[in-house]
Amino acid sequence: MIGVIDYDAGNLTSVSTALRYLGCDFFVTPRPEELSRADKVIFPGVGEAVQAMGNLRKSGMDGALKEFAAGGKPFLGICLGSQILFDHSEERDVACLGILPGRVVRFPSDMGMKIPQIGWNTVDFREDPLVAGLPDEASFYFVHSYYVQPATEDIVLGRSEYGIPFTAAVRRDNVWATQFHPEKSGKPGLAILRNFIGL
Repeated sequence: MIGVIDYDAGNLTSVSTALRYLGCDFFVTPRPEELSRADKVIFPGVGEAVQAMGNLRKSGMDGALKEFAAGGKPFLGICLGSQILFDHSEERDVACLGILPGRVVRFPSDMGMKIPQIGWNTVDFREDPLVAGLPDEASFYFVHSYYVQPATEDIVLGRSEYGIPFTAAVRRDNVWATQFHPEKSGKPGLAILRNFIGL
């Protein structure tokens, strides 16, 4: 059973639609105490880091997510839900969850590309069960002005390029996170979610 986190910042409709299509048992919850019945967690998100962190702290979900991630069960962050797993975001200078080491930075304004990046982009992955069986040159859907800079290279799972190279996916132990939206990325995105369900 997958718990999908509702903290007024999640792309819940698309995530729920994708999981339903895949025949997955899941529930959507804003309540930290309900995470105890989840075998896995998906932590989606769109919007702003400050507001998201405020919502998580107000509900107590921040502590529940840290506890769940520390417990060893599979955990997947998506987009904003990926960024706020890290220590700190430049977006209005906010402390984040600190589940993963590193920070979130904005694309440089002088790189000659439109910000935010909106649209499809390829990702170069290293081998991992989350991305097993993906076709070469698969594209994924991105919507973001900020991206993660992990403190250590060993947690980088995938890289992409938009004016500059950037980290598009990470993994440390039982925690995976993607800057792109697998739930909006067609067959390759569904393959990633199917792999996550099967972990």
